[in-house]
Amino acid sequence: MAERPPSPGLLPHEEGGGGLSATPDADNAPVRKASKGRKSKENSARWENFARGLYRFRSNTLSMVGLAMLIFILLVAIFAPVIAPYPEDAAGKTRVAARLQPPNEDFAFGTDKVGRDIFSRVVMGTGLALQVGTVIILLATTIGVTVGAISGYAGGWVDDLLMRITDIFLTVPALVLAIAISAALGKGIINAMIGISLVWWPGFARLTRSLVLSLREEPFVEAAYGIGAGHLRIIFRHILPNAVSPIIIKMTTDFGFAVLTAAALGFIGLGAQPPTPEWGAMINDGRRFFPDEWWIATFPGIAIWLMVFSWNLIGDGLRDVLDPRARR
Repeated sequence: MAERPPSPGLLPHEEGGGGLSATPDADNAPVRKASKGRKSKENSARWENFARGLYRFRSNTLSMVGLAMLIFILLVAIFAPVIAPYPEDAAGKTRVAARLQPPNEDFAFGTDKVGRDIFSRVVMGTGLALQVGTVIILLATTIGVTVGAISGYAGGWVDDLLMRITDIFLTVPALVLAIAISAALGKGIINAMIGISLVWWPGFARLTRSLVLSLREEPFVEAAYGIGAGHLRIIFRHILPNAVSPIIIKMTTDFGFAVLTAAALGFIGLGAQPPTPEWGAMINDGRRFFPDEWWIATFPGIAIWLMVFSWNLIGDGLRDVLDPRARR
């Protein structure tokens, strides 16, 4: 019988039970150690940056005030059924005998034209306001970031086409366009959120495009392209993660204004419909009784102001933390 040739990768004296040589493991050990060392340094650098950012945020008094206000608003929204003395008033219950009462021991914020407790309706409407702002910002961010990323990365006629569409939306005042879209879709809080989202995305598209234009020429993008990464992978795995900080800042600063715009649509009757306790609609109900029954419109207005003001303060604080130009 002919002799079997030695197996590839094994020395002749190792065939038949000697196993693989230990030389490759020994050669790769320094590489693995160096890789672990780099990962450890990267993790420590991330934690150090996070600690510095947290310290800068905590050092900003106004940011901490905004955070405290937002935490208070979130707690009110979560425990609204417990806090509200008359939660059934948010579902349309009326008490005509107690109509138009000023703030007193029984009704802390007074009552409206059909005797509903203003305090209960303001508290129960807090969760709705947060939901509206969250949905609007998420939809607008998704549309705007996608359009801006594709436009900035592709360039050429794709960039021109997408930016001209963006310019069309920007030429019309946002509130007017939101009213037009909401009116076309029909009354209701869901249609109002869709309408506002469709006019809010151009700002995110413009911001994302400018970020992508500055990042697509960076060496790490060229390296990813050189190793064969696809365009979508380069955009969503390499470019956008490095552009997330300005986008987060814009999301926080725009949240309050999205709530304010939704309240404006509710004020003119295109938002949430009765008996839903929507702050803008509550202000509209009270404007006919102002200034004699001032409490009907005043307390929902204060609630809107607190919401917008808290998010603006937090946005300013996050700008100090996340904006590289603010770092020292």
